[in-house]
Amino acid sequence: MSKEKATIGETIKKYRLQKEMSQDRLSKLADVAFHTIVKIESGDTPNPTIDTVKKIAAALGMGVDELLK
Repeated sequence: MSKEKATIGETIKKYRLQKEMSQDRLSKLADVAFHTIVKIESGDTPNPTIDTVKKIAAALGMGVDELLK
């Protein structure tokens, strides 16, 4: 069995850390509640809404398609 694809939360965290951005900063830039970012990254919210994903992608300076790869 191959390793499962990274979760959206893991991917968001990876790009956020590459940009040396805190969860708080990302939540402000994306206009998303801080606890929402924490829950997505921790896997408590494995399927965030497309609207939330769009906002996070924009805050990270990337397209939704890049974030969902």
